[in-house]
Amino acid sequence: MRVFVTGASGFIGSAVVPELLQAGHQVVGLARSDASARAVAAAGAEVHRGSLDDLDSLRVGAEKSDGVIHLAFVHDFVADFSRYEAAARTDTRAVETLGAALEGSGRPLVIASGLLGVAPGRLAVETDVPAAMMRGLSEQAVRALATRGVRASIVRLPPTVHGRGDQGFVPIWIGAARAKGVAAYVGDGTSRWPAVHRLDAARLFRLALERAPAGAALHAAADEGVPTREIAGAIGRRLGVPVASKPADEAGAYFGFLAALVALDAPASSALTRQQLGWRPVEPGLLADLEPEHYFAAAPSA
Repeated sequence: MRVFVTGASGFIGSAVVPELLQAGHQVVGLARSDASARAVAAAGAEVHRGSLDDLDSLRVGAEKSDGVIHLAFVHDFVADFSRYEAAARTDTRAVETLGAALEGSGRPLVIASGLLGVAPGRLAVETDVPAAMMRGLSEQAVRALATRGVRASIVRLPPTVHGRGDQGFVPIWIGAARAKGVAAYVGDGTSRWPAVHRLDAARLFRLALERAPAGAALHAAADEGVPTREIAGAIGRRLGVPVASKPADEAGAYFGFLAALVALDAPASSALTRQQLGWRPVEPGLLADLEPEHYFAAAPSA
């Protein structure tokens, strides 16, 4: 299968590309910059220049493919969450463009979505439908495409996809602990985060491409819910700093924009995903992955 992959040079995409190649697929990776193009080519994939804002480049890439995996997302909201809405609109337009190019063909389109906010305070399951906020609009677009001859599916990713090269929420948390001399959590620390290793996530994207039914929502949750107190504990042990609770009204000063997410209880089940596609995570869980040095050699500052 000739597979067009957006975000091919990113943290997850750089695991998805070799996963697809090893399974015998041909990969074409979207590259926005020269550096991304070099990374895609070095991975053994064909380079297709363009960006999420260049809808013509997305359309051409999809039209020439047997299937699409859409991983790219504008992440400049990490420093300013007010930018998230614009990033979500860009993502929705990209999904609609990719889907329109595949319409009526029965070819697969797999998009990355998120698990945070799907079912706050209770165990999220694959049949849950998130609100329009977060990536809900893109999911709505996928469900519409599934009725128009596209084998479109959704892979919902946890707030932490971990592994070597992670630059997401956990490294930010580590940076805060390093800078402030204490590994903190919010309240009683019982809020739970689902998690998945990037290599296990890559396998799920391949399985979804190959055989997920139209309209399926899949959960890439290897860890159903790791208490944030345990994440802080693992960070504290590795850095040799104390572990402490921060009340909600002080969490912002410690975590910054991450405070609300650390306090959010968002466990997620992947039981239906495992049953439907035979996905079996085999890589280390989040707490085990916090033991190797790669998370602590060069943690970013808060």
